[in-house]
Amino acid sequence: MPTPNSLTAEERSIYEWQMWVPDFGDAGQQKLKDASVMVSRVGGVGSVVAYELAAAGIGKLVLAHAGNVKPSDLNRQLLMTHDWIGKPRIESIRRRLLELNPRLEIVAVGENVCDANAARLVEQCDVVVDCAPLFPERFLMNEQAVRQGKPMIECAMYELEAHITTILPGQSPCLRCLFPDEPPTWKRQFPVFGAVSGTVACLGAVEAIKIISGIGNPLAGRLLKMDLRDMSFRSLNVARRADCLVCSSIAS
Repeated sequence: MPTPNSLTAEERSIYEWQMWVPDFGDAGQQKLKDASVMVSRVGGVGSVVAYELAAAGIGKLVLAHAGNVKPSDLNRQLLMTHDWIGKPRIESIRRRLLELNPRLEIVAVGENVCDANAARLVEQCDVVVDCAPLFPERFLMNEQAVRQGKPMIECAMYELEAHITTILPGQSPCLRCLFPDEPPTWKRQFPVFGAVSGTVACLGAVEAIKIISGIGNPLAGRLLKMDLRDMSFRSLNVARRADCLVCSSIAS
């Protein structure tokens, strides 16, 4: 007998084509519907992650993004619109996602990740997708993901370069293993094409879908680096650090 949260006839119609994927099917779609994903921030990378997950039928998104829409957002932050300049980003994010998927549950937080909210935000999700431009935010999400045993997908880009990896607490390196300290040259503002943000964002959404549904092999223990100037892609094996400040105490 169907449970209250079973796939509806409408949902089966909408997601029919992806449910044809042999190792995904009904079971995979149900897992997406039952799952929650946190995305921070919901800008150039995070907006596309959130949009693709909403399109795929994720049940709940926990979204954190502060500030108002600026003209300079519009080349890449695809959930922002020109008529929303000067208004809160998080409201535009919520509105645009619900236009695509009105069945979606959204926890919309008009704040960036900080010491005061990191634990609470991560507690509400099954998977974290880190799209924040600043390392203090990224380190906070990484620490909470490891503490709470939540998988985290780490996405970043600069100019025409990008990288992505998946962190499985206790199994793979965490962000602090890869970056023990904040890179001194990292800046809040940097050169960016929206198409590059969208490229790594789509890969991040696929990683989340894989982790939730159990299909394929996530990028755990691997760092995928890409340079879109010449379309070169490298998959690098990465290892946990025995002296990592965050995950060294987590058993394998």
